[in-house]
Order: sequence, then structure tokens, then C-alpha cells
Amino acid sequence: MLLLCNYYLTYRCNAYCEFCHFGDHTNFKQTPFAKLSDFKSNVSQIAKLGVKFLDLTGGEPLLHKDIVEMVTFAKDLKMQTSITTNGLLYPKFAKGLAGKVNLLHFSLDSPDEEEHNKIRGVKCFGAVLSGLELAKSLGEFPDILFTVTNDTYKKLPKIYELALRMGLILIVNPVFSYFGNPGLNNDALDFIENFVEGKSSIYINDAYIKLRRNGGNQISKPTCKAASRVIVISPENEIILPCYHFASEKILIDKPISEIRKSERLKYFKANEGRFDFCQGCTVNCYFEPSFAFPTNVYGLLSLNSKFKYSFQKLIKQKFQKKFFKEKKEN
Repeated sequence: MLLLCNYYLTYRCNAYCEFCHFGDHTNFKQTPFAKLSDFKSNVSQIAKLGVKFLDLTGGEPLLHKDIVEMVTFAKDLKMQTSITTNGLLYPKFAKGLAGKVNLLHFSLDSPDEEEHNKIRGVKCFGAVLSGLELAKSLGEFPDILFTVTNDTYKKLPKIYELALRMGLILIVNPVFSYFGNPGLNNDALDFIENFVEGKSSIYINDAYIKLRRNGGNQISKPTCKAASRVIVISPENEIILPCYHFASEKILIDKPISEIRKSERLKYFKANEGRFDFCQGCTVNCYFEPSFAFPTNVYGLLSLNSKFKYSFQKLIKQKFQKKFFKEKKEN
């Protein structure tokens, strides 16, 4: 059952994050953007296949000139959309995106401006804070997304204080292991668990922590559902299998996606999801979020509980903000 589409609009990025291997900086001018016509065709098809959640990602998704039209198109299809941005280009598209993105996340890697900019490889700390305020002024409900690493986990209390001052929810996003990155160590996991417990306005999927405690995905008894619940589409109009991070095959979308999903190659990847050698120990959040969507095991139960708490907190903050804007308008 397909739940999520990770749609890579471009691999280009205007930041150089220390922990990220997504952005293409070596062939910047040659790295393509997803064609709008392909995007509309593909999103229309996957909506009919049952996909409800569309993550517009990259690279930096706001580098795509058609981002507003893309989000609008998805919203008209009743799809839930998410965008994570470094904030640099948000003012350019803010008004056009207003009211159309369900989950708008601004990446903040440290409460300290110098450290954040160093991690990002570009001066964008101010852009994040001003972008958050701009989003709020437009009636948006953005989140701060903190990708926590073994070097930054002790900054969690201060970045949480910043989120509280801004009246926002802080999403704690544990860095995952891939391309030689070991992921979070036990000291970091202990610190995060102890700090988050009992606090409001902060979200972490507890299943992520449990998965890491258990050594990640185990190919002998896999928990990953990357091929069956997620569809990954590249800027080159390809379906990437089994996932973007460890892609071993790309299938050009030159026929209806429904046909591709019934092909022998898709059946092969579905039958072996989480069982490839490179799947051992995997903790890539993008695929375990939908893998834990149903409470069929301890991960599913933990994930469901965490997401319920996040949704409840988000609803409370949205009601407060709407009330604030209504009173401000009346006065």
C-alpha cells in the first residue's frame, strides 16, 4: 500500500551541510530540475494509486522556480504536502506558498548563529529566524527541524528554548547512518530521550530511538517497507529503487506508473525490501516513517503514539495562532 512519495525536485542545493550527502555542488549547472509537466502527470497518477503524502524535497526544494505551482497542484488533489528548507529563498515564495503546505519545516542546526552557519556552510541562520517570523505573519504554522548529530545533541535544550520563545514546535530529527556516517551514539540517544520526556512543544518519533537501540534494520527480520509504501521520483523522471540513499536501480517513467508498479522488477524489490546487504543497520528516517505507519509491532505503536502527540500539539498551536490573528485583525 503506497502512502508516501518522496519527490526530488532537484539535487541542487545552495548550502553545504556537513552531515548531508544529498546536495549536488560539483555539477551545479548540469544538475536538472524536475519538469513541471512530468510532475503534474506523476502526481496525478500516484494520487489515484492512493498516495496521500507528498514530500517535495531535494537538494533545496525552493530552488525550483515552479514550487508554488507544484504545491498548489498537489493541494488541489487533496494531498498532504511537506517542504523542508534552509530558509534562504523562502521570502521569494512565501506568499505563494501560504496556506498550501501542510508541514513547513525550517532547518536549524544550532541555537548559535556561528555554529549553525558553519554546519550549513553558508550564512543562513538569520534567514531561518526571519523566515519563521514571516511564515507566522502569513498565518502559516511552521516547525523548527533540528537534525541532531553526535556533535550537536547537547545543544538541544537551548534550541528548545528558542522554539518556545517563538511559539513553535521543535522537531528532533536524528541523523541517520549512511555513506559512512555512523548515526547517533548511545550518549546522544540517552540525552535526547531524557530531555524530551514529559515536555510539550517538542516532537521526536520514539520509534526512531528504538530502531537505533536495536541496531537499525535487520536483514534477517526486516522492518523497512521502502518499496511497498514509498515511491521515490527523481528530477530525471525516474522511479528510484529500493530507495534514494542506496539506489540500485532507476526506472524511467515512460509508461503509466500503475504498470511499473506491477512489473517484475517492482515485485522483486518489494519481495526483498529491507533484505539487501546494504539494508543491514539502516536507520534512514525517510523510509521508516511510513514503514511504521501501522501499529503491527512495537515500532508502529511507538510511532503512532508520537505522531498523535505531535498532531495534538500542532492543533493547539494552530488554534492559538488563529485566535491571535483574529484578535489582531479586529483591533
